[in-house]
Amino acid sequence: MLYIFDLGNVIVDIDFNRALGVWSNLSGAPLAQLQHNFAFDPIFEQHERGEITDREFAEAVCKTLQINLSYEQFTVGWQALFVGVRQDMLARMQSLRDAGERVVILSNTNQLHCEVWPTHYPEVIQAADAVYLSHQLKMRKPESRIYQAVLEKEGVSADQAVFFDDHPANIAAAEAIGITAVQVTGPETVAQWFSGRE
Repeated sequence: MLYIFDLGNVIVDIDFNRALGVWSNLSGAPLAQLQHNFAFDPIFEQHERGEITDREFAEAVCKTLQINLSYEQFTVGWQALFVGVRQDMLARMQSLRDAGERVVILSNTNQLHCEVWPTHYPEVIQAADAVYLSHQLKMRKPESRIYQAVLEKEGVSADQAVFFDDHPANIAAAEAIGITAVQVTGPETVAQWFSGRE
């Protein structure tokens, strides 16, 4: 089987409020204002597809949030959202590989974030056979083509894959092409899913 794991809030806990908090401190804008204005909008999606540069994204977000930050200040905030690794998930991934299964990561992400997590959490890279990232593939979940691309690169059919992700839309899109998909709602989800199949 091919086991496909999302990164954020599946393997590595992330919190966008951490980024907003840094930007609030640096800009003087109230955190509540930033929380109200921040959106996962088309600009956010373009950035995750690698269609716009990090600087273009930073400029657009600052405009949306109505804050005046340097690119360096923006970057400090944007890279602050990583909380920590779920060690039990890494152990699960490694045990699957030890059993001869194929384990890969499929993440919607961007270049700025990839300057952080592979360095801070090298054990994540080590726990996977391959890593597929949206900004490198020029496509993002829940677009069906990104799932098809991973299946093709891995040389498996949809019925030979299991996908773990925290977003309902990503789960639905994977299921629509025949992949077994499990919505991760907490740290215990994956363990519970596997225990039900032992």
